Order: sequence, then structure tokens, then C-alpha cells
Amino acid sequence: MLYRVLGKTGIKVSVIGVGTWQFGGEWGKTFTQKEVDRILGTAGDEGMNLIDTAECYGDHSSEAFIGKSIARKRDDWIIATKFGHKFHGFTERSRHFDVDEVRKQLEDSLRALRTDYIDLYQFHSGTDEEFANDALWIMLDKQIDAGKIRHIGLSIKKNSNLFQTESAPSVGAETIQLVYNRLDRQPEDDVLPACRRLNLGVLARVPLASGFLAGKYAPGTVFPENDVRSGRGATETLRRLEEVEQIKNTELPAKTKMASWALAWCLAHPAVTCVIPGCKDERQVRDNARAVRLVEHPQRHPLAAQAGKTSG
Repeated sequence: MLYRVLGKTGIKVSVIGVGTWQFGGEWGKTFTQKEVDRILGTAGDEGMNLIDTAECYGDHSSEAFIGKSIARKRDDWIIATKFGHKFHGFTERSRHFDVDEVRKQLEDSLRALRTDYIDLYQFHSGTDEEFANDALWIMLDKQIDAGKIRHIGLSIKKNSNLFQTESAPSVGAETIQLVYNRLDRQPEDDVLPACRRLNLGVLARVPLASGFLAGKYAPGTVFPENDVRSGRGATETLRRLEEVEQIKNTELPAKTKMASWALAWCLAHPAVTCVIPGCKDERQVRDNARAVRLVEHPQRHPLAAQAGKTSG
């Protein structure tokens, strides 16, 4: 595994992390504690040390799975979770950014994660109006003083949100989480260059484009109703699958797994610290970890190396 320093936090994180939205049950599969234990155990064996979760991946249920799984190895992991929403069922969320509500969410997350502190607590896809709340940031700063939070980050909803990115230092945020992958390169225009300039650590979520870049879905694939990807609609799904097919035929090097290539492609950008792909089993964890070989040896992945030079 390779490790990079996460912006101003000074934390060394594995370049491949573990995304855990799937543990909340919205990706076509319901997980058991034993399955989560095996996934996180494999991730640890592969050298991964960052887990990204959220209050609304289920009603703190993803956090609860994680907390129980790593309780005896808490200090081996960097836990990043989020605040601002409440889960009300499949794809249903309500918004909660008031100071008292966030304080309660923090306590609920600490309880679910079975920990005394959260390494990275992230503002979760809030609007600019919800962001511009001095009382919120003052309260969170006090939680840092109390030892319940170690660092603050922003998980921006829109990849073009330069306002929140450039305002991060003023609210004490040291990291930006955003969607970045071969199918969505918008952050290269403004946000990623700003992150480099401000020395903000970058967590790239959805690096496999919600599984479209995993290389296992062909045009014509239909996702089940309990899979969030079904909400894209047939036309958009087909368009993305056709684009992936073209990438596979024109960009993917021979004898290279598409998932590994896609993760290495993200990590080639000089602003990106870590990618946080989801995984449904141990095999996918190991497949994700193999991307490190391409990052270590960019000559094996010339397009990924070129992406880092030309995209900001």
C-alpha cells in the first residue's frame, strides 16, 4: 500500500480507502456484521487505513457495522464520517444543519462507531446557505477542543462548488471530498486546482462512477429497484455504459483490470490524496488494492500518468 499526507491534517492515509455507503443497504444488497467484518479485515490486511462513512448511510447503520467491526483495532483506522442529514428509507433524506441537530448527530455517530473521537468530521453536501453559519463552525471547533473531533472536512455536493472549497480554511476545514472519476472530470476546472493551492487534502468519492467503471456492466444492464443506480433512468444508464465501453476499447491498456485502471487514473491527479471506492466483498477489496501497482509504476499506466500532468 502507498500512503499520502492528507493536506494540512498531517495524517498519513492509504491512497485506497474504504467507502461504506453500501453498508446502509441501498446498493442492491443487505449486509450482515460477518460480511462487514470480512471486508474490513481484508482491507486492513491490504494496508488500507481510511474508512469513509456517513450519518445517513442507513440511520447510522453503516457506522454501527464499522464500530462493531473495528472496536478492538480502533487506533489502526482513520474514521471519516459526515453530518447534515437523516435517513428515512431508500434514497430518502431530510436535512439537519442547525447547531443543536449537528451536536446530536455527532453524539449519535460516536455512539454508533463505538469511539471517543472521530478523525475527520465532514460537512455533508450542504448548500452555501447552510454552510454560511458561524455558530455551526464555532460549535465544531469546541468539539475539537473537547477531543471528540480531530479534523474538519467538507464533502461538497457539486463538483463546481468553488465557494465552499475556497472558504474551507476560514471555517477550519482541512479536506475536501468530491466526486471525481474518468466519467466526471469537472473538478479539474476549478476545485482541484484550488485544493492544491490551499493544501487541502482530497478524498475522491465514486472513483468507479458508481460501479460503471468496474468493467463488469455491459450496455443493456438493468439495475434492481433497491439499487440507487436504478434512479438514473434507462437512457442515462445506457449512455454511461456506452461511454465506458468506448473507454475500455480505446484507453484501457491490455491485460489491465478496468477497476484498477480507473482508481489509478484518479490518483494520478496531483491534488488527489485518496480514493474511496465502495466494495461488496473481500474480492473487490483486493481488486481495489491492486490499483497501487499502477500508481507505483506509472509506466504500466501511461494514460493515468498523463492525466496527472494535463488536468490541473
